[in-house]
Amino acid sequence: MKLDDAYANGAYIDGADEYPPRWAAAAAAFRAELGARAQVDVSYGGSDREAYDFFQPEGVSRGTLIFVHGGYWKAFDKSSWSHLAAGALARGWAVAMPSYILCPQVRISEITAQIAAAVRHIANRTFGPIALAGHSAGGHLVARMMDPLVLPGDVRSRIKTVVPISPVADLMPLLQTSMNVDLRLDEAEAMAESPVNMIPPHGVAVTVWVGAEERPVFLEQAEALSRSWGARQVVDAGKHHFDVIDALADPEHELTNILVSW
Repeated sequence: MKLDDAYANGAYIDGADEYPPRWAAAAAAFRAELGARAQVDVSYGGSDREAYDFFQPEGVSRGTLIFVHGGYWKAFDKSSWSHLAAGALARGWAVAMPSYILCPQVRISEITAQIAAAVRHIANRTFGPIALAGHSAGGHLVARMMDPLVLPGDVRSRIKTVVPISPVADLMPLLQTSMNVDLRLDEAEAMAESPVNMIPPHGVAVTVWVGAEERPVFLEQAEALSRSWGARQVVDAGKHHFDVIDALADPEHELTNILVSW
């Protein structure tokens, strides 16, 4: 299809095939080291994939970071990203990481509803501010949480910051990719599910984060969301689509600081 190459991240990253097993191993080791402070497979819905892992800091948490994984809505689950909770945990924040049912079993609009259900469930068990971060397709999903029709007001009012990382913010181009066989997007859903078409959110700090070495379309997507929402944009020097999320594991990194400084 016309835009397959434009959205092919791994083809332009050295050693791309090594990243998924490395992520999975680091995440498993992190959960094992955390011990009883790692609560896995907390159900928020009716299927096995509608569950999240919850990581508790030492002492009473100052807030909760919810991280939503990527994979073009059709790959991965929560189990590969646990180690990215390290930065927020060290700053005294709890971290929740949900899975969701993947395409083609469901449509993207249904995944948006699943993440909203996860956010509600997590909010009901926690106190204090909530921060949302998501990578790639997860960046799309956390941005969609800013739609006033997606979350109830009492949950929405606790969300203080949203950081879409390398987000897919305009879904229309995906109609011209072969992945749409699985995504099953039509023009109506692509328009409705595109954060660039949403009313810019109010009362929440938004930072759009993207790696400087990403594919041009991801730099364009990040710029489009930042421009349409009037949001701050950070272009992370030297980072590509697979390593741009590593900063979440560093408690002193600017990305972590943006999320937990409340």
